[in-house]
Amino acid sequence: MAVTAADVKKLREETGAGMMDCKKALDEAAGDYQKALKLVEQRGLAKAAKKADRETGQGYVASYTYNNGKLASLVELLCETDFVARNEEFQQLAREIAMQVCAYAPENAAELLASEMIKNADQTVENSIALLSGKVGEKIALGRFERLAIGT
Repeated sequence: MAVTAADVKKLREETGAGMMDCKKALDEAAGDYQKALKLVEQRGLAKAAKKADRETGQGYVASYTYNNGKLASLVELLCETDFVARNEEFQQLAREIAMQVCAYAPENAAELLASEMIKNADQTVENSIALLSGKVGEKIALGRFERLAIGT
């Protein structure tokens, strides 16, 4: 199947990967969009693994308050530069992780990282962090988190 510019554009918009990376993935997948999507995600994870030893001196603290006002959480998501810390996608991921903390009440970071994302059950928190890390080209790490509940 021939790869069209529309296919490349769609894959790029969905993953944030470079245009040539998207075209290469679609070529390797013989035009199969779902296969190409998996290839791009795997390559993003590989890029994230290469950044594991870098320092994370910047970040963003996100909060989430459940609608009854009796349950809240704070999450510190770390990155290498202020540029990424100010990125809307980075901040949105931090907010989603804060929602995870409220919903699942994890005992520790390992439990939180292994939990399925509320908005995308196909991914864990750890996988979501790694995908964004590959996309932005920086190490991203979960810092501290806290869950507060009235009456506990």
